Amino acid sequence: MTIQKIDEHFSQSPQILAEDMKSISEAGFKGIVCARPDNEDSGQPSFKDIAEAASRFDLKAFHIPISGRATEDQIDQFRQAIANTAGPVLGYCRSGARAGNLYSASR
Repeated sequence: MTIQKIDEHFSQSPQILAEDMKSISEAGFKGIVCARPDNEDSGQPSFKDIAEAASRFDLKAFHIPISGRATEDQIDQFRQAIANTAGPVLGYCRSGARAGNLYSASR
């Protein structure tokens, strides 16, 4: 898991796994945002599995799947996810780019 800090509120990462939740929590994150549609690649963990693991570490989990360019509705969902999380958020997708683009678009 490679995390790139964007600022004190947001970091981005390529695909995370359920077993990463302890490390994510210990790093101080309070929530995760998945910008990846389920079944984008074979073998990819489902958002449901990631969200269940996140809940065991009191991490809020939000799924805003994006294929292509983010819509205004998706950007608004992202803003709400950030606003409803009391602390830093980790966004992820296949490479981290969509998650980072969501954050940029929300600013």
